[in-house]
Amino acid sequence: MSATIALGGLVVAPTGAGWLSQTGQVLRRWLIASIRQVWGPAMALIQPVIWIVLFGAVFHALGALPQFGGAGYIDYLVPGILMMTVLYSGAWAGTGYIDDIASGVMDQYLTSPVSRSAIIAGQLLQQLIVNVAQSLVVLGIGALAGARYPGGVLGMLAALGVATILATIFCCCSTAVALTTRNQIALISLSQLIVLPATFLSTTMMPASLTPEWVQAVSRWNPMTWAVELGRGGLSGAYPADGWWQLIGLVVLAVLAFTWALRSIRAYQRSI
Repeated sequence: MSATIALGGLVVAPTGAGWLSQTGQVLRRWLIASIRQVWGPAMALIQPVIWIVLFGAVFHALGALPQFGGAGYIDYLVPGILMMTVLYSGAWAGTGYIDDIASGVMDQYLTSPVSRSAIIAGQLLQQLIVNVAQSLVVLGIGALAGARYPGGVLGMLAALGVATILATIFCCCSTAVALTTRNQIALISLSQLIVLPATFLSTTMMPASLTPEWVQAVSRWNPMTWAVELGRGGLSGAYPADGWWQLIGLVVLAVLAFTWALRSIRAYQRSI
């Protein structure tokens, strides 16, 4: 008979479970936690509502400029807010690990036969599910605010796919920072230090041609710009000419971020 191990209220039988089963159990645990604390993801939607309504109204007149292609500012803004939402949510993903470290759940994980990659992947999948739900709400809010999506359903799926890749990058980076610093304040400080410049040194709010030259130079190599431009291309039905290398760049960063998170949990285990 295989032994069972309790992990934060979840009973797992890891000795007879494969990687997918282990990942599913970790995912289940985090999904239950999300349902019990649904106010967190819900409150995260207040900010994009403010951005869309407030910025959409304040900068509405900018939509007449030729740089916006005649589509209107709200159509330009919504893809940027979509990526902003997953960026900010992803940057906070590591807080769950810090709570697990403080409560002793992480030590239970690491003394069990559960795969370290399953621990990372299970929590990541939960974050991505929440991010997809938030992204759908943002697209709905944008539509109510007057945005139109000529790219249709396929374009919206493409935008959601890009948002998921961007979320993977920042969720994994947040996880790595959390497991390295093991400190909530350090994680929040580093997150703010990264997410604000990543947002405003990109084409989230303005076309690159309307920004200073040094901002244009930074923006070109900013992963946030890559995600925003690809998402904007999907929703509008007109993808950027250099979209392929932007997509490849995001995928490579996602793989590197996941690898960093996996190495961080193994380094944490060696340190305890």
